[in-house]
Amino acid sequence: MNTIPDYASLSALAGHIASRLIARGERMATAESCTGGMIAKVLTDLSGSSAWFERGIVSYSNEAKAELLGVPETTIASFGAVSSPTVIAMADGLRARAPVAWTVSVSGIAGPTGEVPGKPVGTVFIGWSGAGIATSASRFQFDGDRDAVRRRTVEAALQGLIDLLELPRQADQGR
Repeated sequence: MNTIPDYASLSALAGHIASRLIARGERMATAESCTGGMIAKVLTDLSGSSAWFERGIVSYSNEAKAELLGVPETTIASFGAVSSPTVIAMADGLRARAPVAWTVSVSGIAGPTGEVPGKPVGTVFIGWSGAGIATSASRFQFDGDRDAVRRRTVEAALQGLIDLLELPRQADQGR
């Protein structure tokens, strides 16, 4: 991911997600921190997105992560807001609260400030939760300015969801 994704490439990823969710008869939601709603914006810019996009939560503060998504305060205290356990709790918490099959969560340090020991600017964690799969998270280290980090985060979050949607459904396995 050396190039900064443009709007057209992000929109193409969103279109792929839309077609997969429609084909599966499923819906999704987002829980965003460092992207400030950018993932939800890219998804809902598609006409007809209400058929498969249910909600987007911008949980920028630790209090919002706890209150709106049920992230345990002990998780944030132990691992930090920018961590794998936090984005997993964000994804699971949103899925428990929304009538959806899929959730994507992100938390990171978009910069130019906010760096902490072991987590430089550009550190981002993305979580994915879906029916029939174990909730997972990945750590990314993106370079560039604030906009570049956020766009790369959107791209990675959407591509990760596409990868999961391409897996055979659990109910379809073994047939």
